[in-house]
Amino acid sequence: MVEIKEVKSKKDLKKFAKYPVELYKGCPYYVPSIRSDELNTFNPKKNFNLKGNECKGFLCYKDGKLVGRIAGLINRKDNELTGKKYIRFSRLDCVDDKEVFNALINAVEKFGKDYGMDTIHGPWGFNDTDREGMLTYGFDKRSTYGTNYYYPYFCERMREMGFDDESKWVEKCFAVPNEPYERILSICERLKKRLNVFEAFDRYSVKQVVKKYGDEFFKTMNDAYGHLDGYVPIEGGAQKNVLKQFATIINPRYSSILIDGEGKVAAFGIVLPSIADALIKSRGKLFPTGFIGVLKSIKHPKELEMALIGVKSEYKNTGINSILIARIMNNVIEDKIERVESNVMLEHNYDIQNQWKFAESEIIKRRQTFVKQITV
Repeated sequence: MVEIKEVKSKKDLKKFAKYPVELYKGCPYYVPSIRSDELNTFNPKKNFNLKGNECKGFLCYKDGKLVGRIAGLINRKDNELTGKKYIRFSRLDCVDDKEVFNALINAVEKFGKDYGMDTIHGPWGFNDTDREGMLTYGFDKRSTYGTNYYYPYFCERMREMGFDDESKWVEKCFAVPNEPYERILSICERLKKRLNVFEAFDRYSVKQVVKKYGDEFFKTMNDAYGHLDGYVPIEGGAQKNVLKQFATIINPRYSSILIDGEGKVAAFGIVLPSIADALIKSRGKLFPTGFIGVLKSIKHPKELEMALIGVKSEYKNTGINSILIARIMNNVIEDKIERVESNVMLEHNYDIQNQWKFAESEIIKRRQTFVKQITV
């Protein structure tokens, strides 16, 4: 017998947050989310993405045993911008059982239908900084901190339930050059003067940059990413979630934020130290000792994950992106970083992919979202 239970109590929430670790136990490719982040998913005091949106979590039991979880969320801003009535599903993790899959998806469909939604799609998060997309290729590759792992049966079950393909992404691994970009750096210094921009991390600490330029960062990000599939402008309190994450994980040697003469963010490139191995070891828990491995990975990384890169509209085709990339890659070479991997890049977003075309790379993973009309 299959039973669906909405997440309401602290006990339910702990089960919701912990379940993926149990499902993927022994899988070397799975990287857990930070446990505290999962516990705060439905807490409006911690997760500012909840403001103005609807979100529920569900647990699935079969014969009394926990066998799956899912979250449903209605992003009102996205629906307002697109004129659609969509509900997103997120955090879908379960055993390979058709009955369980159907029960979980039906729970989100019913939730959406109760609020007048007519279509379900996912996996999507609250916004573009959340984990999104289901793995369809590269099942023998370890996930990054910013992406979810899925067993091969997940996408098979989605198609069996009548879902159609939606947005598609690729993830790449980049070869690290052997020689510093001295000539390029010299050119970039001249370009900085011509464009009248300076590197924020050359003058300020991470916390100072966040405080001084946080608002401008999001204006540029929303400008650069606004046309992409499923993108929702990051505004108001939701910005605090992202800034907290960046202030915690970022290492300024591998990121760049360029400020123009008016004190606005002209362009940015955020490449994060990989904390994947540390999270695997601690099973996603930072305390009592998990934070030690995370801090070590941040300060002395061996691997990096490309997170975000964006250029304000007025600076496109000026070559400003080369200033970002040259700074980051020169430090990558100098620090003897062993591996650089991208997070998700939309297949048709050639602007982003071309930013890194100078570096040898290969596609190692693919993922996508699925969509279908609500039928319950």
